[in-house]
Amino acid sequence: METVSSNTVPDSGMVELATFYVGQALCGMDILKVQEINKLMEMTSVPQAPDYVMGILNLRGQIVTIIDLGKKLGLTTTEMSETSRNIIVNSKGEYIGLHVSRINDVVEADWNRVEPPPANIGGVQGTYFKGVFKTKKTLIGILDTEKVLLEKK
Repeated sequence: METVSSNTVPDSGMVELATFYVGQALCGMDILKVQEINKLMEMTSVPQAPDYVMGILNLRGQIVTIIDLGKKLGLTTTEMSETSRNIIVNSKGEYIGLHVSRINDVVEADWNRVEPPPANIGGVQGTYFKGVFKTKKTLIGILDTEKVLLEKK
């Protein structure tokens, strides 16, 4: 019988990463975690919410909390622009939108070649990452979405 670790990314084999930029940092997450990607819509601000919470929006009847991923990761604010998008993920039955600078390609990564995250990835705290994957051209920080969404920083 195969055991499943509590880590949501497999310990071996291939994984497809949805990649995106948070400022200049190239990040990725397991594409199976992504519900959808959309342009920013009108949001309602949430009084007394942490500074990284941009607001909430109604997405086809679902309330989605939008998080500025740049602020959450300790980088600068992610500006709203023509290229910025919300990556909608479902975490424990709650819909969360991760506001990112721009979407990049889907990258197939061999989990056996993923290295442990350094303490700091392009100014981002390594604790929010499961690891890094080196392509021929760049380094992709693999986001630990559960840690990002659960930590109240």
